[in-house]
Amino acid sequence: MGIIKVEAGEIIEKQHWYIRPKPFYFHPYNVYIHGIKPEDVRDEPDFSEIWREISTYLENNLVVAHNASFDISVLRHVLDLYDLDYPQFDYLCTKKLAEKQWPHLDKYGLKSIAKFLDVKFKHHDAMEDAYACAQIAVSACKSQNVDCLYSLARELRLGLGKVYQGGYRPARIRS
Repeated sequence: MGIIKVEAGEIIEKQHWYIRPKPFYFHPYNVYIHGIKPEDVRDEPDFSEIWREISTYLENNLVVAHNASFDISVLRHVLDLYDLDYPQFDYLCTKKLAEKQWPHLDKYGLKSIAKFLDVKFKHHDAMEDAYACAQIAVSACKSQNVDCLYSLARELRLGLGKVYQGGYRPARIRS
């Protein structure tokens, strides 16, 4: 898992964790995509052991992810698996953001948007993907001449997603 913390358009912190999955199973396709093998995480903590640290980055913050519905579903699944309380936070999807900000693009995958913005990163590496998402959000704020993501969401008519104890509301494009 990778997290980039941004304030006033600048990266102020980076965090990265390897997490031992439960169950300890690696689908060959996922190994191919991410390059993470069982031996890379065998001695790493499981999610419940690092959740308290991770949750401080999410709780009461605005979280940005590409194709956020996938990441939010994974987070909810693992919280349920370990019977952990959901944090409360808003989230914004950079895929939906890019669709509104740059409607002329042919593709809206993370790699395609990063290439359009000349953001160099290693795709499918958690920290690098987080970096690309941060750069997309910062670029969109600059393009809209706004200083925060809440203002950007209003300008682009994006409905923020929300995670809260017992559920969630998906991010969306408002009409």
